[in-house]
Amino acid sequence: MKKVLITGITGQDGYYLSKLLLEKGYEVHGTVRRASSINTKRIDPLIAKYSKDKLFNLHYSDLLDPSSLTLLIKNIMPDEIYNLAAQSHVSVSFKNPFYTSQVGTVGTLSILESIRVIDKNIKFYQASSSEMFGGDLKEPLSEKSSFNPKSPYAISKVFAHDMSKMYRESYEMFCVNGILFNHESPQRGETFVTRKITRAATRISLGIQSKLVLGNLDASRDWGFAGDYVEGMWRMMQNDTPDDWVLATGETYTVKNFLDYTFKSLDLNWQEYVTTSSKYLRPNEVGYLLGDSSKAQKDLDWVPQVNFEQLVQKMVDSDLLLAEREKVLLENKLIAPTWEDK
Repeated sequence: MKKVLITGITGQDGYYLSKLLLEKGYEVHGTVRRASSINTKRIDPLIAKYSKDKLFNLHYSDLLDPSSLTLLIKNIMPDEIYNLAAQSHVSVSFKNPFYTSQVGTVGTLSILESIRVIDKNIKFYQASSSEMFGGDLKEPLSEKSSFNPKSPYAISKVFAHDMSKMYRESYEMFCVNGILFNHESPQRGETFVTRKITRAATRISLGIQSKLVLGNLDASRDWGFAGDYVEGMWRMMQNDTPDDWVLATGETYTVKNFLDYTFKSLDLNWQEYVTTSSKYLRPNEVGYLLGDSSKAQKDLDWVPQVNFEQLVQKMVDSDLLLAEREKVLLENKLIAPTWEDK
């Protein structure tokens, strides 16, 4: 049985990747930071189903503590390590550049150096990001496109990407970089714009929210489904030789497009409910991102299965169920609305 270690296991991608690997027969280990409260909400179903047989295991570890990380890797001796941990909210990275940069740089380097010292046969996956490109060019971006990072988050990702590549070339380690364009799901964090939209729209449809406030509505992104993208991650790690691959749908949509699809699915007109505020604008906006995943299609036989409209519908269906529960709780005065309604 193969063993895998996943950093960032409690996040969206950590959930979908864990689920995929457990279904493929892996023994899954994940890192969580020692804190007063740990949010395992996404992975609780996996804990309930697999932890009893020790197929799903969580370990306290800190990417900023290289010694504890090295000890953990030595104890587990995984066949594969997926580094998904990050402060992944781009806007927040401007407000907290130090922590964002530390996790993305020191954290990644700690894992790579641990692998080099312990066992160079351990395979390593680095979660790179389309934010590294900067969004200046209105053309499909591939593995050959130049990076022009415009946020602390993106800069830390470029460092980690290049460090992974350097270890691959210098020490003959199996290090792959997955340059993933935006990928969403019902498990997406509620502060990300796509989930913020589907949460608000479903509440509005039930009369428990009246307004949604956003930032740049003209930002254009290549949006895919997270479940498809973790399959691509795994395929990279099964390839005969390590390399870098872009995962993307090859289609781009604006935030306005996302609003239109979401609100129309609920028989609503988004323009009646959505306003904008400068407080949600980034100091340095990335206007346009479109990916070219032809290399992944050729090398990995990877093709996204869920299109944009299907992705939006998945998120709306899931959030409508949540909104219906919230409405019942509100009517019975068991909760107070905590979402923005200004």
